[in-house]
Amino acid sequence: MKGCMSTDLGIITIDPEVLAKYAGTVAVECFGIVGMAAVNMKDGFVHLLKKESLTHGIQVSISEDNHITLSFHIIVAYGVSISAVTENLISNVKYKVEEFSGMPVDTINIYIEGVRVID
Repeated sequence: MKGCMSTDLGIITIDPEVLAKYAGTVAVECFGIVGMAAVNMKDGFVHLLKKESLTHGIQVSISEDNHITLSFHIIVAYGVSISAVTENLISNVKYKVEEFSGMPVDTINIYIEGVRVID
């Protein structure tokens, strides 16, 4: 079963929504990231999500052998290096989600949906 680990005392099941919320919290703490983005497929509009809605900008899938794939839709700050921001995001999220869940993170996809000027 996906997202399940057996222990001596029983089975631990982690919901992908929990991983999405944790990964989103880690992501918005990274330098250069303004927040998560939601894309309206019908209109093509992108809007910044509030902290309560972080999981809408993240997709989590867990393979049968408990390997995690994360996809982030983010908005970055104006004037920062996108490659530096994404490398920082990948390393922080990979380390913290693996530490939190005990499952390996195989893939992290990042979609830059917009740029915002920060005051």
